[in-house]
Amino acid sequence: MTIGEHISYWIKSAEHDIETAESLFMSEKFDWCLFIGHLILEKSLKAIYVKNNDNRIPPKIHNLVRLAEISGLQLTQKNKIFLDEVNDFNMEVRYPDYKHSCYELCTEEYTKKYFSKIKEFYQWFVSRIELKKS
Repeated sequence: MTIGEHISYWIKSAEHDIETAESLFMSEKFDWCLFIGHLILEKSLKAIYVKNNDNRIPPKIHNLVRLAEISGLQLTQKNKIFLDEVNDFNMEVRYPDYKHSCYELCTEEYTKKYFSKIKEFYQWFVSRIELKKS
């Protein structure tokens, strides 16, 4: 697989997940919308990793802050805090101990705020790949 194909694999998958998350939001499945939001950022970071690491396969980790670091992104402390908060959506929906509290936390307003920011980060991550092409 070429580096372009490899990057495209991750980005197309993330784009599919954006559509899925939008559907979940419209269906008022707010906890799952944010769970998929985590996947959107994870996959876009893995595309950056591929771009910046000579087409190497990204590690099988889910921590967004760590993925950003090993991908060579320079993050502000505020951005690191946001990505760490999004990490929680991966855990809270997946594990029963956290699931109920996450369900109660994920109101429409809360989800809208985070999902909007997730989409902004996705666009920023994709722009980092495009800038590197030139």
